[in-house]
Amino acid sequence: MRLRATFRPAGASRYLRPGGAWDVPTLDGLAAPGPGRRGGAALSDSGSDLDARGVEAAVAGLAGGLRTAGVRRGDAVAWQLPNGIEAVMLFRACWRIGAVAVPVHHQVGPAEVSAMVEAVDPVLTLGGAGSGLEGRPGTVPVRPGSGPWESLLAGPPVHEPAARPPDVAVALFTSGSTGEPKAVLHTHRGLAYKARTMAAAHGLTPDDAVMMPAPLAHISGLLSGVLLPLATGMRTVLMERWDPERANRLVPEHGITFMIGPPVYFAGMAGASNFSTESMATMRIISCGSMTVAPEFVDATRDAFGATVKRTYGSTEAPTVTTSAWDDPPDRARDTDGRVVSEAELRVVDTVGGRTVGPGVAGELELRGPELFAGYADVAQTRAALDGSWFRTGDLATVDGDGWLTIVGRTRDIIIRGGENVVPAEVERILESHPAVRHAVVVGYRDELLGERVGACVVSDGPFGVEACRSWCAERGLARFKAPDRVVRLDRFPTLSLGKPDRAALRRRLDGSPGGGAAL
Repeated sequence: MRLRATFRPAGASRYLRPGGAWDVPTLDGLAAPGPGRRGGAALSDSGSDLDARGVEAAVAGLAGGLRTAGVRRGDAVAWQLPNGIEAVMLFRACWRIGAVAVPVHHQVGPAEVSAMVEAVDPVLTLGGAGSGLEGRPGTVPVRPGSGPWESLLAGPPVHEPAARPPDVAVALFTSGSTGEPKAVLHTHRGLAYKARTMAAAHGLTPDDAVMMPAPLAHISGLLSGVLLPLATGMRTVLMERWDPERANRLVPEHGITFMIGPPVYFAGMAGASNFSTESMATMRIISCGSMTVAPEFVDATRDAFGATVKRTYGSTEAPTVTTSAWDDPPDRARDTDGRVVSEAELRVVDTVGGRTVGPGVAGELELRGPELFAGYADVAQTRAALDGSWFRTGDLATVDGDGWLTIVGRTRDIIIRGGENVVPAEVERILESHPAVRHAVVVGYRDELLGERVGACVVSDGPFGVEACRSWCAERGLARFKAPDRVVRLDRFPTLSLGKPDRAALRRRLDGSPGGGAAL
């Protein structure tokens, strides 16, 4: 099966105009030398360093090896590897010969891996030691000394790209905790456009360096760890696993200037024993994408790291739709999730009637634009996610009169307490404004009388029980029915693969915990 785009966004002819959004090269072409460029992006991981010339030689050889193994334009190549130079090489080699890159998160188990592989039907699979793909018949083991892997690396060099801008470049799997995995398809032109747009929005140059702990199998890791370096020529430093103390050492060692990720990364770094503001002197930009990014977190992180800290919104289907540019007002970067910095369009619709609502009114966010995904591998899933040419995000949001977006929750995360709707993000922001609370996650838990009650899990610097919590919420003007009925303190939150709090796990803990501020 060859993966093809199943959705063509509205405005496609406008995007194709000379100088328009889709007047871009293939992803392989992003690495071409240009004014102020070094001709590519250097790579570092825990075991290797490659300069731009070394990366190009490795990509050319691997591209030839894939072609020799029978991979052709439009074929899918799937792998399951931790962050490392090998994964970046596979992306780029696939793009050079026009194959579709299918990265699978390295922590996904065999059952999920099987479902993902069946969705894309790859012609070649590769796996690291202990991966769910390692035992699949025909899988190439990716490790030093492996004959099949060494043969792929030593293929006849391919330097000329075979892909075309409309071709599908990647299939990424959504990381939701419920439902079947969805294979999200993106084209070369959509991702190339996004990379160039975000490089300009962040003001990135070849002199920058990005540290990437987020998995390259996710859109955040792919965009900031692979595509932005291609578009700018900056160095990428890859982390195989998250370790805040090691991250604090890597920043001064490599002159890291840019990081993107959820708050847990930066809170962990700031809380590590070897952290100091002085050691973060090279850090210039921190971009956070998560519904739990409170203004107070932005203030604290800016003060700790001495960097510009801003909020960002995007998803696997629509990467980094909004952010604030380097010259936008700081209060907008602090208090909102940014504005459109591309040709994307936003609208907010009533969750019941589906009608567009006015500025500042909350509803479900829908969007469209040149960076939008090209559909799911499953056509039925694509149709279910669209309202005409608009993508239904499932996120609750407001957009003010000047176009600044604020995400206030997920439609499926709404807590219904005795018939009243509670949006967790609203409560989380109030809790995180308390001087003792470093991080808060609010979820609903079962209650026979009310259906659901409001529970809060917090990481705090001291005792923070139900009474203190409800008193603080009252002082901040929160409606009584929205204030948490149960509070648990944790040393750290269980997280999903991208570093986001695992709300399902926290909900299970609250369902089984005693009332009144118990510590888990």
